[in-house]
Amino acid sequence: QVQFVESGGGLVQPGGSLRLSCVVSGGIFRIYVMGWYRQAPGKQHELVARITSDGFTNYGDSVKGRFTIFRDNAQNTVLLQMNSLKPEDTAVYYCNSVSHFGPWGQGTQVTVSS
Repeated sequence: QVQFVESGGGLVQPGGSLRLSCVVSGGIFRIYVMGWYRQAPGKQHELVARITSDGFTNYGDSVKGRFTIFRDNAQNTVLLQMNSLKPEDTAVYYCNSVSHFGPWGQGTQVTVSS
């Protein structure tokens, strides 16, 4: 069964940066469309960025121009570079396959606060 292990979250001041990492195991990573999701308290999961197997990317309007998703197929890893962070980016961030959806991992907490 496919598994997702996220890391890299933390506490950062507004305007700061973080890079999240997700290692995928148990599946055929290279064919997956991968996505980064986030869930703020009391809200549903929101897809913020996705990347195809060929490297084409899409972003939610709230993060466009600030977040960059990229992947390393050799390492079965998908990353999310987050710049110019805002308090409203505070959430638990998860990765999952958009094309071959699997069980949620534990996520990684991102808190943007001064």
